[in-house]
Amino acid sequence: MTTSTASPQQETVRAILDHHERLGRTMADHVLTIARAADQLAAPHERRDRLVAFCADEVVPHAEAEEKTLYRAAEDLPEARLLLRAMLREHTVLKERLAELEAARTPGETIAAASALSALFASHLHKENDLLLPALVDAGVDLGALLAGMHEILGAEAESPRDGADGHHCTCGGHDDPGTPGAKAELDGGELDVRVLVPAQRHEQIFAAYRALDNGGAFILVNDHDPKPLYYQFAAEHPGDFTWDYLETGPEVWRVRIGRPWA
Repeated sequence: MTTSTASPQQETVRAILDHHERLGRTMADHVLTIARAADQLAAPHERRDRLVAFCADEVVPHAEAEEKTLYRAAEDLPEARLLLRAMLREHTVLKERLAELEAARTPGETIAAASALSALFASHLHKENDLLLPALVDAGVDLGALLAGMHEILGAEAESPRDGADGHHCTCGGHDDPGTPGAKAELDGGELDVRVLVPAQRHEQIFAAYRALDNGGAFILVNDHDPKPLYYQFAAEHPGDFTWDYLETGPEVWRVRIGRPWA
């Protein structure tokens, strides 16, 4: 067993950076799938709507939470005032770009709006990672105390880690059913029902089923909660190389078709 030697401040910074990376990569993956849909002469509106929903659910709350915490703490730092003014303006522009994406009608408009949004967000994250956070750390701001419970900034996993007895961390999230110890899940008729598994084993089985797929293949994940955090993990680890389509959305059962696109 290894013990982390990182300080609480370093662990908080790492959680922020990890969450930033996941947000940025997820947005970039959405943009890539929009462009691929257009290349295949398919209307990208459904994929555009997914990006809009991701921004509304994740990016905008993230920005608003930062303004109440990190940005407010930076107001007292003279060296960060100009940077802070620029970053607040970028939050406004991000919302404007999001509105433009939502209003896009043609494939060309959709790709242009999505690409502009992603490029702005990537640049914004770079400023936060390389300029704002170091300034706050150098000023002695206790980030752990400032951001306690702020999953919009730290990520859901940092706020409420779910480690199994074997130390394996599961990022599927939202487990109501503890599962049956020792149970196994196998594909049956194209479905993978992971509800019988303990939470720490679910994503192992899901990713194993994904890795076994041929190009163009798919399976249906059956779960007891919305596996949206799992989608973000797929987007971070397999950008542009998976498909995700909800077939049933609760309240007790969720079914999602997960596949590999044709190369």
